[in-house]
Amino acid sequence: MNQVTCAVPVHVPRPDGPWHGVRESLAELGNAVVYTTWTEWLPSVLTAPRLRELLGSDWERYRRTPDPTVRYRFAAARLLIKCTAGEALGIEPEYLDLAYRLGGRPYLRGFDQIELSLSHTGDLMAVGLSRTGRIGVDVEPTGRTVRLDLLEAQILTATEAAEIAGLPEEQRVPHALRLWTLKEAYTKALGQGLRLGFKEFGFGRGLKLHAPDGSAATRGEWGFATHEVMGRYLVSTACHDAGLCTADDTSAGTMLDQGFLSAMSLNGR
Repeated sequence: MNQVTCAVPVHVPRPDGPWHGVRESLAELGNAVVYTTWTEWLPSVLTAPRLRELLGSDWERYRRTPDPTVRYRFAAARLLIKCTAGEALGIEPEYLDLAYRLGGRPYLRGFDQIELSLSHTGDLMAVGLSRTGRIGVDVEPTGRTVRLDLLEAQILTATEAAEIAGLPEEQRVPHALRLWTLKEAYTKALGQGLRLGFKEFGFGRGLKLHAPDGSAATRGEWGFATHEVMGRYLVSTACHDAGLCTADDTSAGTMLDQGFLSAMSLNGR
């Protein structure tokens, strides 16, 4: 199996795009990652004439959130998810029904082959979308203050710690921070969150997944990537190839669960 490639994150500063980079990534790689800031999307939240329809089942949570900053950031993130998925599926975002699995992972009702991941920190929001398997996204500020000794004790394998020790001193913390975000992205993709210990797996050269002893843990079905965006954030992605159909048609008619599609057809008679 060829190594899975994670898409380069695309900046989409507003709901009307530009979205062409997202469609190209989905067609070529089967996955896409979008990032923006919630303040860039705030005007759309404040002026959307059909915000209630866009938020759908999240409307009540939005309406009952007392802190304006938290409320608007929540709405902007859900709008980003729906607009990204809408572009992939070729339908208006208000027609998508966003729901949540145990642990809070978002998914689209009726679209069983689309996987989603959301991450945010500070002003940044990022959404990952895949039509070929699991996807996880994690974001962190590049300037986040971390103690290397604590990271070694809590999240790094012995192999990773040894590799970091061999780096120039100024590269050690930035490299450890990249490993941290990659591990967050991988556990999000698995749906495990913090239940999977970060010392139980690691990343070697070329961002290949390995066991704690440094031996290879996959045969190419996972891909990983880290990118710096906006000069101050890291966006890390974990993508899985589940062996699903890789046809580049992601329109609603092909991606919709067939049982759900049949039910919609019957109801529409």
